[in-house]
Amino acid sequence: MEFLTLNNGILCPAVGIGTFMLTPAEAENSVAQALKMGYSLVDTANAYVNERAVGRGIQQSGLAREQVFLSTKLWPSEYENPNAVNETLARLGVDYVDLLYIHQPAGNWLAGYRLLEQAYREGKAKSIGISNFEGSYLDELQTKWEIVPQFMQAEAHPYFTQSELRKTLDRYGIKLMSWYPLGHGDHALLHEPVFAELAARYGKTPAQVILRWHTQMGFAVIPGSRNVDHIRDNLDILDFTLTDDEMACIAALDRGERYYHRTEAQLAQFAGWRPQFEQA
Repeated sequence: MEFLTLNNGILCPAVGIGTFMLTPAEAENSVAQALKMGYSLVDTANAYVNERAVGRGIQQSGLAREQVFLSTKLWPSEYENPNAVNETLARLGVDYVDLLYIHQPAGNWLAGYRLLEQAYREGKAKSIGISNFEGSYLDELQTKWEIVPQFMQAEAHPYFTQSELRKTLDRYGIKLMSWYPLGHGDHALLHEPVFAELAARYGKTPAQVILRWHTQMGFAVIPGSRNVDHIRDNLDILDFTLTDDEMACIAALDRGERYYHRTEAQLAQFAGWRPQFEQA
């Protein structure tokens, strides 16, 4: 495994298993299988309503707690809940998480960030992060944080490399964790000729080449899957290295093109929605 060194000195695996859109049963199985294959980073969220299942998957893996880098996110409905962190830990069945995000810049997000800072000080979160805080939201947060976050989770892929956002992140040593790393499975991206050529050269698939591009860009990447073969393939990307010229060819694909376009109306909806957490 390769690791990123965070701005607080903690090491985070470069490749992990994501659990977005997985049912509890799927998340439990995918996490357990991934950890047995050699993964050590697992990402979930309040909003995925599978935190209990992720905790069960970790237990099934047989790995000790300290061998798993566990990441989750507080949803906006929890930002003003003083027990949100403890309740999240209870669902996961752990005493701490390695990375705790606030998920969206919705509702009273500053109160949510204060929960993260408190959790960090108390050792309940070894590192903290912000998810989807781009543009004016990041500008405002910079004037209000007491502890600089270690991670930003955001959409990133070869069509959208977050070049502007990374200027701010680099200033503070904040690492990027990519979601939609394969462009939401876009056929056009996966079938770009450069990826077919590199896949043939290295004996990999185009998806594996793209994931390797992420890690060489310095991003952490968390592709999710319920398919055990895909989970195995997504980790099998660390035995080759793209050259500077090959990275430059991929850089030429950047269009500044997102797949997800969040609106202010959606943020208002996020603030009013409460996850129906899986019951014990």
